[in-house]
Amino acid sequence: MIPVEGVEDQTIAVLGLGRSGKATAAALAAGGARVIAWDDGQDTREAAAAEGLDLVDLTRPAAWEGVAALIVSPGIPHLYPRPHPAIALAYELGVPVDNDIGLFFRSYATNEWGEFERAPRVIAVTGSNGKSTTTALIHHILTECGRPSQMGGNIGRGVLSLEPATDGEVVVLELSSYQTELARALTPDVAVFTNLSPDHLDRHGGPGGYFAAKRRLFAEGGPDRAVIGVDEIEGRFIANQLSMGPRDDRVIRVSSGQKLDKGAWTVFARKGFLSEYRKGRQAASIDLREIAGLPGAHNHQNACAAYAACRAVGLAPRDIEAAFHSFKGLPHRSQLVAEIGGVRFVNDSKATNVDAAAKALDAFPRIRWIAGGLGKDGGIAALAPHLAQVVKAYLYGHSARDFALELGATPHEVVETLDEAVARAAAEAEAGETVLLAPAAASFDQYPNFEKRGEHFVRLVEALR
Repeated sequence: MIPVEGVEDQTIAVLGLGRSGKATAAALAAGGARVIAWDDGQDTREAAAAEGLDLVDLTRPAAWEGVAALIVSPGIPHLYPRPHPAIALAYELGVPVDNDIGLFFRSYATNEWGEFERAPRVIAVTGSNGKSTTTALIHHILTECGRPSQMGGNIGRGVLSLEPATDGEVVVLELSSYQTELARALTPDVAVFTNLSPDHLDRHGGPGGYFAAKRRLFAEGGPDRAVIGVDEIEGRFIANQLSMGPRDDRVIRVSSGQKLDKGAWTVFARKGFLSEYRKGRQAASIDLREIAGLPGAHNHQNACAAYAACRAVGLAPRDIEAAFHSFKGLPHRSQLVAEIGGVRFVNDSKATNVDAAAKALDAFPRIRWIAGGLGKDGGIAALAPHLAQVVKAYLYGHSARDFALELGATPHEVVETLDEAVARAAAEAEAGETVLLAPAAASFDQYPNFEKRGEHFVRLVEALR
């Protein structure tokens, strides 16, 4: 646990008592704060009370007497579509609102660091797609190369439940837009931006607010080095804003598909090969084509971002390449579940939006595509250029019939459940084809989250054996 600095003898309120909320309450108490807490869910409150937390209804004005700050869990709206009532009260009363990410960045460095031979570092990763894989890949590379490392944030452990720093350690954080938008302190040593595509627009008041939330990681803290995906205009904008000119190697531009051989420091992937250029000259090259844990162009972009971040903290290209080969990938992200009778079954349940589904569809030839769930604004019409490899689509769930209307000439079948979709796809698939779960939709019509949806797909595939 990382005790929170600067809260001794203060009353701090915590709103939301899930994984990060409980960890935050414990870290605040370890820092000497008196913690009061609230959650809208009765079952969650009862569990928290059983653990000894002091529950106070923060939606009532009387609860705020003497409260010095409110710490909010990431799933709770604080601006759009409207602030939670407790947050609205904090705004009205002038009580500072922060989250666990802000507390981490103000508390991680301690006086003990003066005894270390090598200062700890923090790498923070944000973006729309690929940030979990990129974060996990960076952590894997560091570990394989013998650098002490911890991983947390939006993946793994809550940031305040991480252990205090050790000599030379690198903490790797995945940060969502919910986390970057509210944190009062954002000061990583290396900040990574993977890409941007429309997502969470209701929560951020539109695409501009969503991009602004991501951009805060780079604008607020001024990282020593920034790794920026420049395949979209937003990434090129951030890179331009941070760079002082073509010779400025504090910004490492990365791409999947573009040749970036100009500028002070670039990393890009083309035709399955990763290349690093320094001052216009090639410094390293890695063949990504046979790395099973990183299939497809979208994962090659993740590999470029992770490679650049690890180079920024001093790792050698050959060591990074060796670590690539032992990376198994993450569950629910282009996860090869099984190969049965020459048919591959791939779980990409994390593909909850059109852009992520497009990347998955581009990664495999001859696809039996399983899609559906709770569709997002705009449907799947934008996937039309990515359907050439789809032999047939199997659509299920709440938005299945709406999706069917947008598929044009692509063969498709509408079913009710994922069970039926897997059964039909498996029965019709031929050797050399891939049955791909890439829903292009949220899971909430039939599952509590994308993980449960992916786990169900894995069980269904295992049963086929």
